[in-house]
Amino acid sequence: MCTNCQREIAPASNFCYYCGARQSVPPPQRPPMAQRYLMRSATDKRIAGVCAGFADYFGLDAALVRIVWVLLTFFTGIFPGTLIYIVSWLVMPVAPYPLPAAPQPASDQPR
Repeated sequence: MCTNCQREIAPASNFCYYCGARQSVPPPQRPPMAQRYLMRSATDKRIAGVCAGFADYFGLDAALVRIVWVLLTFFTGIFPGTLIYIVSWLVMPVAPYPLPAAPQPASDQPR
């Protein structure tokens, strides 16, 4: 319903089709974002899963994070990168294992 001329218009219209008045449309409701936690990976780990945990948290590829971590460790003098890795290993909790896929009922299985 138009707030100016009181004619029926589409619910999500920004302007009235008849009089051209701007309509106040509430913004669309977005689903809440899933809360992310910084945790070591339980499945994708080479040493302790620290780099894979950072990769999961920031949405990056684990191999890329590992390469950048190694390069930064060597270019800053081995000690800082190694120390940060060990501290992260001790502080970051291990992520829970993912749940296995539920088995399909016998009637849905292909033959």
